[in-house]
Amino acid sequence: MGRRSKGFKASRNATPAGRRSKGTNMTWGLQNRLSRIIRPTDGHTVMLAADHGYFLGPTHKLEIPRKTLEPLLPYADAVMVTRGVVRTSIDPGANVPIVLRVSGGASVLNEDLSNEKITTSMKEAVRLNASAVAMSIFVGATHEHDSLVNLGKLVDEGEDAGVPVLAVTAVGKELEKRDARYLGLACRIASEFGAHFVKTYYADDFSKVVESCPVPLVVAGGPKLETELDALELAYDAIQDGAKGVDMGRNIWQSTNPVGMIRGIRAVVHERATPKEALDLVKGTKPKR
Repeated sequence: MGRRSKGFKASRNATPAGRRSKGTNMTWGLQNRLSRIIRPTDGHTVMLAADHGYFLGPTHKLEIPRKTLEPLLPYADAVMVTRGVVRTSIDPGANVPIVLRVSGGASVLNEDLSNEKITTSMKEAVRLNASAVAMSIFVGATHEHDSLVNLGKLVDEGEDAGVPVLAVTAVGKELEKRDARYLGLACRIASEFGAHFVKTYYADDFSKVVESCPVPLVVAGGPKLETELDALELAYDAIQDGAKGVDMGRNIWQSTNPVGMIRGIRAVVHERATPKEALDLVKGTKPKR
């Protein structure tokens, strides 16, 4: 990572203000909700991932969700959480779009994490004023069929309710085995089933994944990386290769300076900063962006 971070190169898929972004041949309600997540002004987003507890339980630094999330929400374009965290840990007055995790059913204690079902209804998502709903798909796993059929059904419900669906290309415990060929397959399948945008992982030749997927892609942060610069370079490279944004969790709230880290990620995604420029924000040596 970081192979192009010596100088800024304009992202190939930046969307001019007022224009529809890639893959948005949708109804007004769907477009309106998605525009709360992916900024119409630049076509990019910084999503804050905090749904880990649905299968990991009290994850390190996310043991008390409200305490972790409150200082970060003002810097997030959207936050991805479960309904339990929405109800208990996010102030209803907080002006942050919710991407609601609606699938689950397996815990980290189970060897097969692919056995998920829809656990939260579309009616509940609308009741919670979610801007989008999210579910995992498990391409190539034991329960591939169930997850893809569930995606199709969820998209049907989302179209009826005017709520966009985010498909998450889950890789279980084998992230290191997932290359651009696999990710391209999974993302394309998600789009073919009607997902309005897709969350996936970064890999070498990621631009090929973007080119073969007709809907917007956001890149997961994945496990905590060794340094803040590594995470900033991941975000930078993803944007340069055509991602619409990132959905980061552990690399933000497990940082020694979570607020500085999300500010740095915002600078990379929205302000065209290089990773080294953004690192100054993380260290608190530059004015707030």
